[in-house]
Amino acid sequence: MDQQSIMDRIEAMGEAELDELPLGVITLDLNGMIRRYNKMEAELARLDQRSQLGKDFFKEVAPCTANPEFQGRFQELAQKNFGVVNFDYTFKFSWGAQRVHIAFIRKAGRDEIDVLVTRLGG
Repeated sequence: MDQQSIMDRIEAMGEAELDELPLGVITLDLNGMIRRYNKMEAELARLDQRSQLGKDFFKEVAPCTANPEFQGRFQELAQKNFGVVNFDYTFKFSWGAQRVHIAFIRKAGRDEIDVLVTRLGG
């Protein structure tokens, strides 16, 4: 399944289907609270998948994203009714940095934003 077909179907995917994807998927409400967190993202971030649900992504899970480059773009999209935002980013984990491509997806009328995380390089 290519990224465009994932983007088209992401909101309708069930938990098992999300867990089979070869990229990280995090669904956030418009305040940044985690609603869905797939298996691949949990493995790549080295976090327990289930315990991330309900947490504030920007404060409790990934404070390295609480900046204009990441959270600022998220907040801009949260102010719009729909849209897609793509950019490259570096996650700064305790074990090292990881380059990723981020896609924020908000479908019209939806009160959630899907975050697709694709690792770049090795």
